[in-house]
Amino acid sequence: MPTQRPIRVLRDPLSRAFSLPRLPREHYQADAAVFWTLTIFDRTKGWLTPSFHQRFRELMLDAAAREGLLCPIYCLMPDHLHLVWLGLRHDTDQITGMAFLRTYLEPELSPAKFQPQPQDEVLREEQRKRNALAKVCCYIAANPSRTGLIAETESWPYTGCIIPGYPKMNPVAEDFWPKFWRIHGKLQQPDAGNVTRPPLHGNKRPS
Repeated sequence: MPTQRPIRVLRDPLSRAFSLPRLPREHYQADAAVFWTLTIFDRTKGWLTPSFHQRFRELMLDAAAREGLLCPIYCLMPDHLHLVWLGLRHDTDQITGMAFLRTYLEPELSPAKFQPQPQDEVLREEQRKRNALAKVCCYIAANPSRTGLIAETESWPYTGCIIPGYPKMNPVAEDFWPKFWRIHGKLQQPDAGNVTRPPLHGNKRPS
């Protein structure tokens, strides 16, 4: 008898029944530092406008208040969004914060949609140190010039930070990082780091 080929199940790219593997939830909680990327389905463009940017900032402030978060850098690109969040409280949960942000931000993209799940990179201890985190954020801020959207000497209007109570902070200013760490030290609760996380093995995630 001829060998039957296995039935191939096609994945619906907009189905939320499928999800990327994630690290254990503790890695997104408390004082975690996570680099998030939200990609637009089919890389659709045309939604990035000053009004969208303003709405994004409003919702980021709401997410910051709800979950106890600081965002030292975000960069809105024509077909995806980058941001870094740092947790401030023991009960901070970035997965919950991201679900909130995506739920209320996606209607602003219409008719475009987000891909079903954002990508994330949980920053390790050595990446969270002051100079190392600044390098991660500088890399994100340089994305528009690296991809040819602007010259290296130009500023991208859709790059910024979300630090509640400090609306004029500029992540590309020379004095940003000393100010940021002073604010972070004042706002982070003493028990924010009291969390036990399963160990990470290389860069592998559970399948």
